[in-house]
Amino acid sequence: MNNVHLAVQFFLQIAVILLFCRIVGAIAARLGQPQVVAEMIAGVLLGPSLFGLLWPEAQQWLFPWDKAQTARDTQCYLFPASQLGLALYMFIVGMEFRVDIVQRRLKSSIAVSLAGMVTPFVLGAALAWVFYHHTDLFPKKTTLTEAMLFLGASMCITAFPMLARIIHFKNLGGTTMGTVAIGAGAIDDATAWALLAVVLASFDQNWSHALTNIGGGIAYVTVALVLIKPLLKRAEPLFNEDGMMSDGGLVVGLALMALGAWFTDMIGLHAVFGAFVMGCAMPRGMMTRDLTARIQPLAVALLLPLFFTYSGLNTKIGLLNTGFLWLMCAAVLVAAVLGKGVACWLAARATGISNREALGIGTLMNARGLMELIIINIGLQRGVISEGLFATLVIMAVITTLMASPIFERLVGTGTYKPEPEPALEPEKRMV
Repeated sequence: MNNVHLAVQFFLQIAVILLFCRIVGAIAARLGQPQVVAEMIAGVLLGPSLFGLLWPEAQQWLFPWDKAQTARDTQCYLFPASQLGLALYMFIVGMEFRVDIVQRRLKSSIAVSLAGMVTPFVLGAALAWVFYHHTDLFPKKTTLTEAMLFLGASMCITAFPMLARIIHFKNLGGTTMGTVAIGAGAIDDATAWALLAVVLASFDQNWSHALTNIGGGIAYVTVALVLIKPLLKRAEPLFNEDGMMSDGGLVVGLALMALGAWFTDMIGLHAVFGAFVMGCAMPRGMMTRDLTARIQPLAVALLLPLFFTYSGLNTKIGLLNTGFLWLMCAAVLVAAVLGKGVACWLAARATGISNREALGIGTLMNARGLMELIIINIGLQRGVISEGLFATLVIMAVITTLMASPIFERLVGTGTYKPEPEPALEPEKRMV
């Protein structure tokens, strides 16, 4: 397949992906689900689990998939495009992240975060022990310790960017529920990435990688927030043209996002981490407002659906072909809900939050979504988990995310929620 043919194939794939995601999104909207949830489902449906099952020849022709990763492989171009969309989206999430509202509810955020990490991690590690000894869901080269750490980290992760979208969808920005969930989600995901770094270091038999991951990550956050952020604040007037950001400002913002994503990817953390932190470093006001307005339509409408499709192409639900494996899948789902949703609800109640709001926090924290797909994609690519366990975890991620909206409405209800007050000197923000 020559380069011209690859380009033509890619354009056709984009058209199919975007149109199908919108069709599924229209159906999902009637069920009270945000577009980003619909894209998760659409990605799985376009893969071998449905499209490939019903019409395998057409699915293979549209999305050629070669494990040898030759020029015919969709991964050669769909993967980098999907990673760009993911990095841009996390850059936007970082620009919209409200540190001030996390600080106001820091005690509750920490309590919910700890409950949402420790409980699902213990349950996940216990399930990994069962899987390791009684199934082939972990490859032979994966050790028991690596299996327990990886599945534990996978269970305790929160869909941080998707959480932001759901909070925006339900008008919870600045509320107690939204504030605590966002703060706890950020802490949980940072911890999960650190655990993943330990797993990969052990898998590679090189513990210096873990030190590089964690130490480099801390150094990067420090440089971005302590050095780059104030420098950008001082330089912001240079990018101001009659109250609007200049093209030069857009280039600087995108270049810094790309450099941040490159650096964290280079040290072994995922590119989304670098993009998110660089978004947090952008000066609040004109620059974040215009960067978001100019980047968001492209990232959310065009590039982000590519990531969900890429994950869906890796998902083969048909691999769960025995009653025992489906029982294990159900065990993963139950452990995920109990370990995250119930534990976070109890932790919120213990810190003085009302039962209605605590139920809302537990429901929001239980959604895995995007970040779960990222971490299990890494596990599959590195050979830590099998395709069967990957499919199991995708099912868990999709179901727990689908559960968020209907359970929230049933337990918490719809209506108006009281927002936290804005800081006096900070301009109004919008959640993604």
